[in-house]
Amino acid sequence: MHQFDRSRLEIIGPADCLRLLASVPLGRLVYTDAGLPAVRLVNFVVDEDTIVFSTGQGDKFRAAERGDVVAFEADEVDGERHIGWTVTAIGHLSVVTDDEAAALRRTLALHSWMPMEEPQLVRLGIESLHGRRLVPWGRRPRFR
Repeated sequence: MHQFDRSRLEIIGPADCLRLLASVPLGRLVYTDAGLPAVRLVNFVVDEDTIVFSTGQGDKFRAAERGDVVAFEADEVDGERHIGWTVTAIGHLSVVTDDEAAALRRTLALHSWMPMEEPQLVRLGIESLHGRRLVPWGRRPRFR
């Protein structure tokens, strides 16, 4: 049975949210930088129930060192057919240890799209996961 929210978007369960996240290469990391919201595109991979990405020594890395709570969003939309999905994950960032990073680099297909000196791996431990799907008009429920 499909569930829909008040906007008639289909609610996506956690397992499907993880599967959809793993199906796209880019997402947006939403974090705080100098007290203001910041949004950065990152290429990433899903590692079981976490998100892993590579970054340099800048603001994203400092957020991971602090263990900041962040949001992460990825989506896929077909503008012509008006269908698609969006998934948002919320959790704490952490820096991946050097030993674990070496193992992850051998097993995960994670490659930064940008050249960087001394790349570090960062992990988002997912604590909240929500997804919505825009389905074709004929599959949307009619609310009164």
